[in-house]
Amino acid sequence: MTDTDDSLPFAGEYASPPCFMHELETGEGAQLRHPDPKLWNDVTRWRKAERERLIAARLAVSPEERIVRSNRIAEKLTVAIGRVKDQLIGVYWPIRGEPDLRKWMTDIVGAGGRIALPVVIKKGWPLEFRRWAPGDPMERGIWNILVPSHGPSVQPGVVIAPLVGFDSARYRLGYGGGFFDRTLAAMPARPLVIGVGYATSKLGSIYPQPHDIPMDVILTDE
Repeated sequence: MTDTDDSLPFAGEYASPPCFMHELETGEGAQLRHPDPKLWNDVTRWRKAERERLIAARLAVSPEERIVRSNRIAEKLTVAIGRVKDQLIGVYWPIRGEPDLRKWMTDIVGAGGRIALPVVIKKGWPLEFRRWAPGDPMERGIWNILVPSHGPSVQPGVVIAPLVGFDSARYRLGYGGGFFDRTLAAMPARPLVIGVGYATSKLGSIYPQPHDIPMDVILTDE
């Protein structure tokens, strides 16, 4: 669940000239509804530039500060989820400066909860969740991310998704592969979906498309 520094300012400049960006709806949570593919091409370039900028910014945060921020998010997650005993919670293995919830995951297992981690099976397919507990065998999956090396596919009742960026309408800017939205759309029962990220990753809008699925809740370090 992956991208580098483009050193672009937050607003007004893009990786390539956004000839049609002014035609988009504006304001927080604005959606791109125009059928003109040129508009979507501009948004795609803008998303890529923002993705690179936001990832570079969080990688620039010191490891110590990142731990502090991750712990704040973990505390909020505990409150938001409430009783964890017997709950199956889909989390993620952190990469590229994402909030590190591994200690929290261990605490959840200790409190009687269950953890599942996402596994990329194939490009264009939904993610598969597999049970995980401390000490379980892991292997390197796609993008060199550690995943449970075996186990059946499970369906979490709560899914925690890392955010590269987000907006006030609770839409998530991810890594661009579409895995997360595809996974939610394929689940037989909609889980509680919680997006987690740093407050500095908030955007005016990610310009969501009809296939983009908003989070139920977004939790940040502030």
